[in-house]
Amino acid sequence: MSDVQPQDQEFVDHAYEIGENIIDAVRSAIGTGARGDLISLFNDLHPADIADILEQVSAPERMEILTLWGDDIDGEVLAELDETLSAEIMEALPDNIVGEAMRELDTDDVVDLVEDMDEPQQERVLEALDTSDRLAVQQSLAYAEETAGRLMQRELVMAPTHWTVGEAIDAFRADQDLPDRFYDVVIVDPKMEPVGKVPLHSLISSPRETPLPEIMDEEFRVIPVNQSQEDVAYAFNQYNMVSAPVVDEQNRLVGVITMDDAMEVLEEKADEDIKLLAGVGDEALTDSIWGTTRLRFPWLAVNLVTCILASMVISQFSTTIEAIVALAVLMPIVASMGGNAGTQTLTVTVRALATKDLTRANAWRVIRREIIVGFFNGIIFAVIVGIVGVVWFGTPMLGVVLALAMVVNMVVAGLAGISIPIVLDKLGIDPALASSAFVTTVTDIVGFFVFLGLAAALLL
Repeated sequence: MSDVQPQDQEFVDHAYEIGENIIDAVRSAIGTGARGDLISLFNDLHPADIADILEQVSAPERMEILTLWGDDIDGEVLAELDETLSAEIMEALPDNIVGEAMRELDTDDVVDLVEDMDEPQQERVLEALDTSDRLAVQQSLAYAEETAGRLMQRELVMAPTHWTVGEAIDAFRADQDLPDRFYDVVIVDPKMEPVGKVPLHSLISSPRETPLPEIMDEEFRVIPVNQSQEDVAYAFNQYNMVSAPVVDEQNRLVGVITMDDAMEVLEEKADEDIKLLAGVGDEALTDSIWGTTRLRFPWLAVNLVTCILASMVISQFSTTIEAIVALAVLMPIVASMGGNAGTQTLTVTVRALATKDLTRANAWRVIRREIIVGFFNGIIFAVIVGIVGVVWFGTPMLGVVLALAMVVNMVVAGLAGISIPIVLDKLGIDPALASSAFVTTVTDIVGFFVFLGLAAALLL
């Protein structure tokens, strides 16, 4: 018997959600203009939770919150927002408030906020920063999009090879610009090339007179500044990295990437793949009706084209369908089962490509596996739908046709679901981008053609 009480179970089921009572308290504060109540409420919340509140309320309420919050707006909240919404909010805020909010952030967070803005708005935000911060952000923006140079933060902790633990600790304590959070101290030679790193736990647990090279980890990985962010995130996940120094073309230290930034890239990539597989595009719940309509239209248009192609196949067998009306009833079964089987394989394949589990070395083995899986599932469901066809319409041969079409389409679905993403990946096209439309088209066309073709050959 469970020891979890009903009220405890409700907390478990809705853990970390923003409760309606908090939303109501925010609305009450802006309704009465109680700025102190709003600030007091926000002081007890994490920036990510405040960002969730801003995303959940309506646009007019959002602006009322920002107006009432005023000079106390937290830059970390802006960094937690969806990029479209953060750009909209910063455009509406006065320059002095934007500048003050940005000063609280590390350079990587500022870059993430401004990199997708149009040039006038980007310049406006940059002008609100201190000179040193502005230069650091501009230097990061000079690197190509989706690279480590855009992801890294300039604020880092480093030490020369000749320092001892005591010297390092004393220097860090005196440094007014030390990052709020850091995990490793990067050890550099006179050329500013990283030669190792000292984990923070090693630094604080070693005697003061210990030379840093004696406790530094020489088996560390550096990230080239032009490496793709996706590869950076993979490296962090693959090798359980907490932080990694970033170097330029001359192998000089220029920044550092931390685990939270890498995991954010993984999350964004997974989110992007899910949306692309569903044909949704880069949209968020805060997008306008017209914006959402515009983003979804191209994918629906592609789907319309695939439907027309499938309909053209069906039209070639109009005489057969007129002679055997039962075919019209059973056609969706073959196409739908093939489409679902293809989507299953497609989803696993796209994910395996993203995590680099599917490579040239094992591609043919995995392709064979998916074909065999499709065949076995096809046999199983062929028996089931064959019986359904016989019982439903009383025609044994109709059941045979349905069963054979099911086997063929399930095998084709498995083959298409894995081969199409692989081919797109080899061509340099995101396999999540167009795979779904291609797989659905293949399974629909093959399913209809085989089913109706067999019916024409065996039943007429």
